[in-house]
Amino acid sequence: MNYLRFLGYPFALMYGMVTYLRNLFYDKGWMESRSYPVPVICVGNLSVGGTGKSPMIAYIVEILKANYRIAVLSRGYKRKTKGYLEVSEGHTATEVGDEPLQLKKNHPDITVAVCADRRTGIENLGELADVILLDDGFQHRKVKPAYSILLTQYGDLYLDDYLLPMGRLREPIAGAGRADMIVVTKCPEGLAYAKQQEIQFRMKLGRHQRLYFSKVSYDTHIYGKTETLPLEYLQGKPFSLVTGIAKPDPLLTFLERKELSFTHERFPDHHNFSVSDIQKLSKKEIILTTEKDYMRLQPLMDKFALYYLPIKTVLLNEQEEFFGERLMEVVSKNSR
Repeated sequence: MNYLRFLGYPFALMYGMVTYLRNLFYDKGWMESRSYPVPVICVGNLSVGGTGKSPMIAYIVEILKANYRIAVLSRGYKRKTKGYLEVSEGHTATEVGDEPLQLKKNHPDITVAVCADRRTGIENLGELADVILLDDGFQHRKVKPAYSILLTQYGDLYLDDYLLPMGRLREPIAGAGRADMIVVTKCPEGLAYAKQQEIQFRMKLGRHQRLYFSKVSYDTHIYGKTETLPLEYLQGKPFSLVTGIAKPDPLLTFLERKELSFTHERFPDHHNFSVSDIQKLSKKEIILTTEKDYMRLQPLMDKFALYYLPIKTVLLNEQEEFFGERLMEVVSKNSR
């Protein structure tokens, strides 16, 4: 524990007490946690950002949308609008948030909405969907989901973290007990089964809980406004990688292993690019970014060589079928 982290201990202690009491009040029924006729599947984490919620939401959408009307509810982080708003492909990231806009563009056949008040959002979506995916809703105790999926990143497990401001945890580790499923995300290629068993042993899962491991898979192509190119197009072409995500290290590692030559312009997560940012970036000949960042950059750099590299979630140990069956079972069991 370094010196700065030690200084945050008293504040973490107070923060932990407040979140403990809040959870206790909900657990005891002294504060209302509301259930809904339409099944609500919550995808969240204990820590602040960077666990791969967006790819996981997209993965679940692909599993369920052939059989059910899907709605995804997000708060629309850093959007400039207020209240409940259904996302259309014509919206901008400023209006609805980058991740909801990305999801809607990739899945125009589902309903995507943003609302900071999750109860209001669910009540508006109730007649439009057979199942609602609640993005980043694990700490929203006012809603009692039918099923909760907790994500934690390999190499940065919640087991090894501390409460804010000492670490990145939003609530004590004991909160993981509310999850029905835990997914260890962003695992390295070839993760040994023995290591997976070690993690499972450390988690001390409840009898109701299931554990999965997943990795990030990168596309073989990059995408611009009017063209799609193989990733090999960047071989021998110096380019600038622009990221405004919490943890870009896996992407850096992937590109370095491809022996690509690039510089990295790193911005904070969900960064709203300023005029000076765009002026600086416009001097770059080729820019590669994440799909989420592309939602914010593309309207500002419409005439530049701007591309994004999509990612998707892949489950380890050939568990895709079991994962999908479990979700289908949850929706079927909880449908009105």
